[in-house]
Amino acid sequence: VGVVTAAGSGGGEFGQRELQHLWEQGPRFVGPYQSIAWFYAASTGQISIRRGLKGPCGVVCSDEAGGLDAFAHAERAIRQGSRAMLVGATEAPLAPYSIVCQLEYEGLSTQDDPERAYRPFTDKACGFVPAEGGAMFLVEDEDEARRRGATVRAVLAGHAATFTGTRRRDVAGEGLAHAIRGALREADCAPEEIDVVFADAIGTPEADAAEAAAIADALGAYGRKVPVTAPKSGTGRAYCAAPSLDTAAAALALEHGVVPPTPNVYDVCHDLDVVTGSARTAELRTALVLSRGRMGSNSALVVRKGS
Repeated sequence: VGVVTAAGSGGGEFGQRELQHLWEQGPRFVGPYQSIAWFYAASTGQISIRRGLKGPCGVVCSDEAGGLDAFAHAERAIRQGSRAMLVGATEAPLAPYSIVCQLEYEGLSTQDDPERAYRPFTDKACGFVPAEGGAMFLVEDEDEARRRGATVRAVLAGHAATFTGTRRRDVAGEGLAHAIRGALREADCAPEEIDVVFADAIGTPEADAAEAAAIADALGAYGRKVPVTAPKSGTGRAYCAAPSLDTAAAALALEHGVVPPTPNVYDVCHDLDVVTGSARTAELRTALVLSRGRMGSNSALVVRKGS
């Protein structure tokens, strides 16, 4: 059994404590583990050590899209003989030094009112709010899982990733559309089979417009009809962990037949069926999860209902 996580940073709490020691007491009071504790691979390393997991271990550093790309790495490891993979992402970017590192981020909301700070797909969109959190998954061969009597919560049907290498949202939107088409192709899934889209929802006018255009480009006319949701508008955007949390929400949505709403969003200014106000019940079989990074990473994941 192996471990693969996505990460934008390592151990924020540990790093914050050691930096405070450096500032208050000097370098002799900084522990040697500081050099690796805030490294990207910290989560993968700690999980594998503490759980004794000695299969293939790695970390995906493809910006926020890595939260979906990690699933593709896990699938490849299983095809190559791993019994199972522990997959996901966690982020804790709210320590003082972490916040300072984020101050130059494009799209970081400066709105003080929590109910107005993160409102994607509206004409009031002013950026995103960072968040802490994460989600982990046990990924294994479906037949093997059923043989051992496990409950299959969801099935990873298809994934694709692209990299445009630019902050231009129009070009990045084309890359996201290409990733969506690739994921559908791998899943052998027609656009009309997608029952819900969990949007990336960066929350700036340019980024939201590019994502809406990508959904329309990849799904055609159906892109205006499919329910779209972004639960992260109520919890914040947890960087690499954001798409992992969306994947968990997608699995639960499929399981319970409920599309979660997009909190704090009311008047949508894009040609999308964004679920707002309250949850929407529906017969759900297939979900599409989207994620983008700041420098042009795009990822799309098709998830089907388990049984």
